[in-house]
Amino acid sequence: MTAVTGQNQEQGQDHGQDEGPGSDQRQGQGAGQGQDAGAGREAQREDGRWDDGLIARRAAVVARADTGPRSAPDDDVRPQVEAYVGSGSPLRTRLDALRELVGLSRARLDQGTLTEAGRVLDEAAARQRLSSRHTVVAVAGATGSGKSTLFNALAGVQISDTGLRRPTTASPIACSWTDGAAGLLDRLAIPGRLRRRPQQGGTESDEALHGLVLVDLPDHDSAASGHRDQVDRVLALVDAVIWVVDPEKYADAALHERYLRPLAGHAEVTFVVLNQIDRLPGEAADLVLDDLRRLLDEDGMALGEHGEPGATVMSLSALTGDGVAELREMLGRFVQERTAAARRLSADVDAAAARLRPVYVAEGRPGLGERAREEFTDRLAEAVGAAAAGQAAEREWRRNAGRACGTPWLRLWRWYESSRQPGSLDRMAQVLAPPEEELTARQRVEQAVRTVADDAADGLPAPWAQAVREAAVSGAKGLSEALDELAVKAGAGAGSRTAKESGPETSGGAGQAERTGAGRAARTGAGVGLALGGRGVRPPRPKWWPAAVLAQASMTLLQIFGGLWLLGQIVGVLEPGLVTPALIMLAGVVGGPLVEWSCAAAARGPARRYGQEAERRLRDAAAGCGRARVLDPVAAELVRYREVRERYVAVTEFSTTGR
Repeated sequence: MTAVTGQNQEQGQDHGQDEGPGSDQRQGQGAGQGQDAGAGREAQREDGRWDDGLIARRAAVVARADTGPRSAPDDDVRPQVEAYVGSGSPLRTRLDALRELVGLSRARLDQGTLTEAGRVLDEAAARQRLSSRHTVVAVAGATGSGKSTLFNALAGVQISDTGLRRPTTASPIACSWTDGAAGLLDRLAIPGRLRRRPQQGGTESDEALHGLVLVDLPDHDSAASGHRDQVDRVLALVDAVIWVVDPEKYADAALHERYLRPLAGHAEVTFVVLNQIDRLPGEAADLVLDDLRRLLDEDGMALGEHGEPGATVMSLSALTGDGVAELREMLGRFVQERTAAARRLSADVDAAAARLRPVYVAEGRPGLGERAREEFTDRLAEAVGAAAAGQAAEREWRRNAGRACGTPWLRLWRWYESSRQPGSLDRMAQVLAPPEEELTARQRVEQAVRTVADDAADGLPAPWAQAVREAAVSGAKGLSEALDELAVKAGAGAGSRTAKESGPETSGGAGQAERTGAGRAARTGAGVGLALGGRGVRPPRPKWWPAAVLAQASMTLLQIFGGLWLLGQIVGVLEPGLVTPALIMLAGVVGGPLVEWSCAAAARGPARRYGQEAERRLRDAAAGCGRARVLDPVAAELVRYREVRERYVAVTEFSTTGR
């Protein structure tokens, strides 16, 4: 089971006694490495011989005596099947999803966060390469709990030393009921001299235990830190565990806080045995057992009662044998099911998924909604001066209408006024962009990027929220310059021409509106150029303009004709009669401004629509630039998060522990 405190030790320790000549020491094997069942097995023999070759190993097995404690054969001539994790099983699906999850997350999560998930995948791969016909069960307990006595009682022979000296068990000792468990024991780093065979009487209970590999562990509360490290290492690798507690230490905080509570999700592969009930008088054993169940329930460990899956809790006396036969029967059924490895691995996946939950499960539904996208576009349009460009385009349309349909005398006066002040400060202000205004436009772009990144990352787990913000900031580098370049490239010439021809009319309120909202692109006329459709593009002329021009020309001709008629009468060339020429001249004088006013009124609607279209074009151009540089990278990160979230859901979908 998963070691809660202390990391898996890379060195397997044994009694510290010297091996016989020619012995093959198994120490130094990594606890997380799974070895093939038939590879690298030069197991140590009691007589000091090397068992090289398949025939020699078979001969050694046949030649062994059948009585007394003996070393277990560590060969397995039968093929190792992977029946406990089928190709279509839910566990296989969860492991594949976890593997994909780790692969997709390596670039976004630190290595420490994925360590436990990687360990589970490594152990799953190692376990699948080994025997599926064997179930490895560890016997763990505190000092003086009687676990070694129970170990010997289950084996039917004195294998593990018992006594008053503490600690008695210094290294894990294995007892295998059948052959073929060498690869599993190599994985546990148990040397050959600590591998034993039980005393088998050929009974039905002994037959049911075929495939059981029982491991006696050192005391988990031993004063020797190396013993505790070995316990943690082996518990991370076995298929199931029998926790042996006694009436004095069954409520020990070290046991519950360090092991039982963190391993509550492994209840289906856990046995909790209250030993030494022969020391309790009367009904005290039942009272202690009930209190033990209460503590386990508080630890969050499900109890396998009334047919429900969970931990097996029972009482016995390993010394007197009371309840041992019942435990052997339970172990026999447990081993014959051959599902312990799969259930253990499934619980490991649940534990790894529970640890990863804070980095994959978001609060709410994060993402980029339409409102956030529209607000981002609005801020970019404000920074690039789309509204001011639209206003300038509208004024340009009306100005062209006025030039086409206005009276010649008014146009001549305007030309005269503009020629008198060729270098006015107002016109210079439109061309030169003050540094503080440029800074304001840049700040608006940066604020827009920060806001949309915060909206997209809202509710995401911290690592993915950080990835979204980094994608937005990285894409925003050079966005302000890109917006200016886009506008300048599209229509700097047209904008400059527009600014040059605007005259003093732009120096009032309209010019101020253009300066405050446009940024550098609109102030230089670039935004106007883009709005007008490109370099050197004039606003379109409506169909009624020729008629208005003809009417204005007619009014001008009437003025000229009436004026010449009056002049001829004054100089005596024509007969006197002031009424008729005066009326003709008056009609021209009044009709000209009237035509100009009518044209101005008729131009308001088209000019407004033209300005709105110009604003939309510049707005769309800014939005496209922002989408390519900011929104698309942010959306890609969100898609990546949704993908890993789907993988995480697949990991937890078939959980058997409810976590």
